[in-house]
Amino acid sequence: MDQNPLFGLYQQLQSYVGWDDQDARRIAAVKPVIESGFHGIVDDFYEEIVRHPAASRVITGGQQQIDRLKTTLLAWLEDLFDGPYDAAFVAKRFRVGRRHVEIGLDAFYTQAALSRIRVHLQDKLAKHWNGTAEEQHATSQALNRLLDLDMTIIEYAYQTEFTAREQRQERLVTLGKVSAGIAHELRNPLNAVKTSVYYLLNARNPTPEKSREHLERIDRQVETSDAVITALSRFAKLPVPNLRPIDLCDFVKHTLEANPLPDNVELELDCPDSTPDVAGDRDQLLIVLGNLIRNACDAMPDGGCLTIRGQTVSSEKLLAETAAQRFALSVTDTGSGIAPADLKRIMEPLFSTKTRGLGLGLALAHAIMDRHDGELSVASRPGHGTTFTMLLNLSRQE
Repeated sequence: MDQNPLFGLYQQLQSYVGWDDQDARRIAAVKPVIESGFHGIVDDFYEEIVRHPAASRVITGGQQQIDRLKTTLLAWLEDLFDGPYDAAFVAKRFRVGRRHVEIGLDAFYTQAALSRIRVHLQDKLAKHWNGTAEEQHATSQALNRLLDLDMTIIEYAYQTEFTAREQRQERLVTLGKVSAGIAHELRNPLNAVKTSVYYLLNARNPTPEKSREHLERIDRQVETSDAVITALSRFAKLPVPNLRPIDLCDFVKHTLEANPLPDNVELELDCPDSTPDVAGDRDQLLIVLGNLIRNACDAMPDGGCLTIRGQTVSSEKLLAETAAQRFALSVTDTGSGIAPADLKRIMEPLFSTKTRGLGLGLALAHAIMDRHDGELSVASRPGHGTTFTMLLNLSRQE
């Protein structure tokens, strides 16, 4: 981890607990008073670990490892009192926490161990103090603050490393799912291509019509494969939207032209000419609306009615004193609807209710709407169709 951001966090924590230069001077001044007890604290620390199997299990190198660890803990105590409490100091503290994660030591043992060290240090301070009671109290408080800061950085290292491990694991799981999805989606078209190629290479005197049929079949399967790759590329490399004013009526008509409806699907369009412009990236929103239109048509294989409706609505925004004006563009089908259990997951990546498909279309649409500071919601009842609603911000030119 970079030292500068970590040190910036440490400085914030110092301010939060009230640590100042006077505390640093008190800690440096008290070291000669109590450092004679450092070796005893280190010995006690590892004697106690041996009595707890769940903690001692991380010590796999016998007495030699314990001796090395004692040297490390002694250096940790020396640094604790010497300072300086700069970026290098904080980075070393962070590495202590990360090392504990690497060897599999649970965080609560680290917390308990530091508590034990704290008690011994405070006992040494009280036993050997020769100054005023007021100054002893101030020094004791400074020591507590310093140990609290140390524990916070170590815990932060635990959290950081644990989160990184979880993310790595999630990436591996996702990679497995994506790989399975890609294999499923590409295997069928590749098999079709292979079959047609075999025919073209081995057929004796095929008719021009038959050859053309297989060439067209290959072309269709290549387009199918390309669509899968395009979907993955879009999802993985979604750019920051280039927000511009968009005429919604023109936008809807253009999207419908690019995604023609089947003959058995009737269109009901309710998009008034007075519709205000919205702020959006036209190319990205075309992906969203196009996906919703295609899904709606897929949900009505036997025909039905597709309704696209737009209206200005009020949306309460966090930290806003008044309701903001936004535009809702809804796409409704008269299909069989979505089961309640599937409805909760319908926009998750790699989840699909279709027998074919990677399950990236709605996930991509949801991601695009998020980047537009908008919303994509869904409402459905089995047997009564489904409505997806895009909630967009109005253009500031309005």
